[in-house]
Amino acid sequence: MFIATLIAADWLEAGDISSAHEKLRDAGCAPGEIRILEADKAADVAFAQNPDQARAALEGAFGRVDIVVQPEQNRRKRLLVADMDSTMITVECIDELADYAGIKPQIAEVTEAAMRGELDFAAALDARVALLKGLGADAIDRCLAERVQLMPGARTLVQTMKAQGATTILVSGGFTRFAEPVGEQIGFDRVIANELLIDAAALTGMVTKPIVDSATKETTLLNAMAELGLDASATMAVGDGANDLAMIKQAGLGVAYHAKPIVAAAAGARIDHGDLTALLYAQGIPRAEWAD
Repeated sequence: MFIATLIAADWLEAGDISSAHEKLRDAGCAPGEIRILEADKAADVAFAQNPDQARAALEGAFGRVDIVVQPEQNRRKRLLVADMDSTMITVECIDELADYAGIKPQIAEVTEAAMRGELDFAAALDARVALLKGLGADAIDRCLAERVQLMPGARTLVQTMKAQGATTILVSGGFTRFAEPVGEQIGFDRVIANELLIDAAALTGMVTKPIVDSATKETTLLNAMAELGLDASATMAVGDGANDLAMIKQAGLGVAYHAKPIVAAAAGARIDHGDLTALLYAQGIPRAEWAD
């Protein structure tokens, strides 16, 4: 059995739910029970077959409604591995840090290309960090305080999954000086990120090696699965950029969150409209069970 979850960013109409049932029927998916997760916000439609056809029939069919199609078994995940920049927080930290050095446009252009998968991630990170050489390390704390904001729903997602018994890991191609306080604020069990090298209270223009990249993220997911004795179906990975794609493909539910086109096209699920609490509805967890 499979589940198609409709998650509205604004308002879920009763007609949307009945229309989804009809579209699944017309696509040969043999739809069955409708379950309301949250009135006017989220609903499940169970169906028996053809999940690829179901996703094709439903995605984009309703304005500002995200669709998640998945097997019903192991729907509530026991492991979450998440990206940080533009996923758990609203900004790209290296771009904001570059603003303190007066070179944000130059660095942001490279960041965007790397996230689209047009550049080698490690080489692009080295090149951007080199441009920050000499920037006072105090800019990191200023940037953290002035620019870094949690993505709506981030803490609720992580705290709720932990309350349900899941392990949560933040793995970032960004920097520990941002990821560690962000991870602590949200409540992640573990944090993995790159370390900016600092000497005489200024950035040296280098990071420690090896760089946390796409392979690191994938390995983090696979190692955690093995450590916890989990099947892939019990795992979720979420991110927005090309360096998240490997872990997204490995996870039982791989989610492209407001993602670059290369990621959105390849991920098993997309959240284009809602915030991170959409991933709780996707697991069949109603608002009454959310943790603050």
